[in-house]
Amino acid sequence: MKTLVLVFHPDLTNSRVNRRLTQEMEKQANVTVHRVYEAYPDEKIDVAAEQRLLENHDRIVLQFPFYWYSTPSLLKKWQDVVLAYGWAFGSTGDKLHGKDFLIAVSIGAAKEIYSPDSNFKYTLSELLRPLQATSNMIGTHYLKPFALYGVNQLSDEQLDQKAKDYAIYALNTKLEPCPIH
Repeated sequence: MKTLVLVFHPDLTNSRVNRRLTQEMEKQANVTVHRVYEAYPDEKIDVAAEQRLLENHDRIVLQFPFYWYSTPSLLKKWQDVVLAYGWAFGSTGDKLHGKDFLIAVSIGAAKEIYSPDSNFKYTLSELLRPLQATSNMIGTHYLKPFALYGVNQLSDEQLDQKAKDYAIYALNTKLEPCPIH
C-alpha cells in the first residue's frame, strides 16, 4: 500500500507537534510526505501535480492542526481546486474511487471538551463531518480519524510515542471505513 501524507500546516518549521508527526511519517516505507504550505507558499496550487500524487497512492492522509473547528485555509483551497468535477466527482469523476481517506488532526484542547455537555457542544466527529461528506462525494473509504488531543500538554516523550502511534495507525492496512450516519 502506498500512502500519501498531505501536511497542511502554515508554519511547520515552528510547529512542535505537526513537525514531529511529519518526521515520523517521513521515516516510513511506501510513504510520500508532501508539505503543501512549503510547496505553495504563494498558494498557487499545481492542480495536475497534486492530482498525479493522489492517483499514485492507495491511501490519502490529510494531516493538519485543528483551527477554529476546521482546517487550515490552504486545505480548503486545495480541496476546491484539486478535487475537481469530472476528475474527483461527477459522472466521469472517479479517479479516487476505492482509495482510503484518513484525517490526522492535532488539537490543543482535551478530548473531553469535544462533547455536547462541554463548552464546545460538538464532538470531533461532528466537526469533521464536512471532510467525511467530501470523502463520500469522491468515492473514497473514510477511515476513523487519528486525533491527537491536548497537544500543548504533551511532554517530549509523550509526543514521541504519539508520533509512533500515528505512523502505526496511518499505515494499518486493516482499518475499517467509518459508518455513515
